Amino acid sequence: MNVKNEKQPMDVTAEKPLGDGPDGTRGKQPLVILTGPTAVGKTELSIELAKRINGEIISADSMQVYIGMDIGSAKVTRPQMQGVPHHLIDELEPDEPFHVVKFQELAKRYIAEIYSRGKIPVLAGGTGFYIQAVLYDIDFTENEGDSSYRQELERQVLEKGADYLHQQLVAVDQKAAQEIHANNVKRVIRALEFFHETGTPISRHNETERQKKSPYQFAYFVLNDVRQQVYARIDKRVDLMMEAGLLEEVKKLKAKGYTRDMVSMQGLGYKEILDYLEGNISLEEAVYIIKRDTRHFAKRQLTWFKREPEVTWVSKDAFGYDRERILDFMLDVMKQRGIAE
Repeated sequence: MNVKNEKQPMDVTAEKPLGDGPDGTRGKQPLVILTGPTAVGKTELSIELAKRINGEIISADSMQVYIGMDIGSAKVTRPQMQGVPHHLIDELEPDEPFHVVKFQELAKRYIAEIYSRGKIPVLAGGTGFYIQAVLYDIDFTENEGDSSYRQELERQVLEKGADYLHQQLVAVDQKAAQEIHANNVKRVIRALEFFHETGTPISRHNETERQKKSPYQFAYFVLNDVRQQVYARIDKRVDLMMEAGLLEEVKKLKAKGYTRDMVSMQGLGYKEILDYLEGNISLEEAVYIIKRDTRHFAKRQLTWFKREPEVTWVSKDAFGYDRERILDFMLDVMKQRGIAE
């Protein structure tokens, strides 16, 4: 769903080229990034920010792209959008794969379209790898690959399990094995394939890509809060999701034939409710696991963002939870970088 304003704001960029920064970055196009741990309040802030800078939002979320997966993904609603165009929301059916390469391709297309309208793209969401892929234009060009090797790895997963495959990755690329969870079988297979094809650990390749200079004049904001506040918001969000009908949403998806082996149904909230529907755990256990694993996910997100260079941390408590003060600070940073006037 690409939600457009009925009345587009006036083009305010005709007089001055975008991205004319004070640090010698003349000619680079602007890009604003707003990320942070889940449930910290990115959605509301990104919309207010986009309104201030004549921007359009591109969702950097691995789940909100799926049609019919609204409650469990905490998907932004039309009223919440307040007329701000959003992209990469409700674009794929749940049985379609969505990964970083697809995200990068679509995000770059929307960025170009947003520039053509004289606006500023705001990349908002919590999937750090997706953001990194766009910000530094990471090269995911793949070799033709050895399909027989991939099939052998897939056979090993079926016969011996995901942990067995992950141990193979530990043997050839410990760094990648630390970053990729054993259950993320597709990424484990890709890392093993890369080593098989090139003789080079994929972690070394990724590190080289991370050293690239961004093609954008960017402001990269990480919204954060004290840990207990984030965790409390997560617990409350999960309770609200259950009240809003997460159980019914997953029942409908299951009835349509969407199964746990699909990328979409591996999302937090969906796989746990599936476990309940399949009789593996109680509903109370499912809710407990969703809350626990979402807190763990938030912690991993923060670890990722702390590793990223050139980020501006925005701690809500430092601004007294005053959204106007936060927005003013962010706008000042963007003015310093030649992104906003």
